[in-house]
Amino acid sequence: MTVVDSLCQLQDEIEACTKCKRLRAHSLEVARIKRRAYRNWEYWGRPVPSFGDPHARVLVIGLAPGAHGANRTGRMFTGDSSGDFLYSTLYATGFASQPEATTRDDSLRLKDCYITAAARCAPPDNKPTREEFGACSPFLARELETLPNVRIVVALGHLALGAYLSVLQYKNLIKKRSDYPFRHGKLYNLGDRLPDLVCSYHPSRQNTQTGRLTMSMMVGIFRQVRRRL
Repeated sequence: MTVVDSLCQLQDEIEACTKCKRLRAHSLEVARIKRRAYRNWEYWGRPVPSFGDPHARVLVIGLAPGAHGANRTGRMFTGDSSGDFLYSTLYATGFASQPEATTRDDSLRLKDCYITAAARCAPPDNKPTREEFGACSPFLARELETLPNVRIVVALGHLALGAYLSVLQYKNLIKKRSDYPFRHGKLYNLGDRLPDLVCSYHPSRQNTQTGRLTMSMMVGIFRQVRRRL
């Protein structure tokens, strides 16, 4: 089976997942009620698959689909302000074909980059539980095994970092998660067996509107990634 076939099979499994009753109920309820601005949309409402170049050297891990972003559009970081921020950055650094992401069927293509998340369903208050992260972790583990060329992992926020480190710890590839604390811009070299790890603040409204994360800071992260490649 080719890499593309394996990833397509995995994404089909993600879309059909019903493990987390709370998350499924919330995602479907949001899709039913909708936001007034999107009342004419048919929301996706299902677990959101990953997106990008199957031969990417860069893997970006986010937190979870936005209730009226990816939960509406069905594609990671598509249709909300976090996605606008991220894809503008990826475009500016040569990892995306355009700076906007509006729908699953727009013309956006990622180049040398693949985007996934620690949780695949929109959580209430953007806070999955530890059990819900655990239920999604096998999907992330399989992506790490399936993507053949990943050399750098970018963790967007401390929760995404924790989810990634949990997978590595479970596979006995690291000893302690606490050896890798979150700090924006921090790069960890995990040795010859693992990709480098870069930490960044998540491009959430809470971070971008308060100035904790600026566009220049985010672009700096991916320029650092580009140099590392």
